[in-house]
Amino acid sequence: MAGQFKRQHCTRAPAFGQNVAMNLQPANIPDMPSPDTSKPDRHVDARRLYCPEPVMLLHKAVREVEDGQLIELLATDPSTQRDVPKFCHFLGHELLEQMQDGELFRYLIRKQAKES
Repeated sequence: MAGQFKRQHCTRAPAFGQNVAMNLQPANIPDMPSPDTSKPDRHVDARRLYCPEPVMLLHKAVREVEDGQLIELLATDPSTQRDVPKFCHFLGHELLEQMQDGELFRYLIRKQAKES
């Protein structure tokens, strides 16, 4: 019974307004330069993994990339909607994009430089 409660806690329903499906394809706007967010330096595939594994893989990727580089995280666990923004805020990384397309969640994170 305790395992069942934990799973429900980690996969709680999205907050109001966060269940809108979004198109993950970038818009082609010829008059505007594409942002540097279009080409991540590291891709993390956490699809079909559950709390806490997606954030653990993200943490590993953050340790492996250089300051300022981009990490793309793909996940299917709804708890990442809560966990990834909190991870970024707590460790000082920049969450550039957070999108949902059906059951797929996509995050783009910029690793921030460590303060000396």
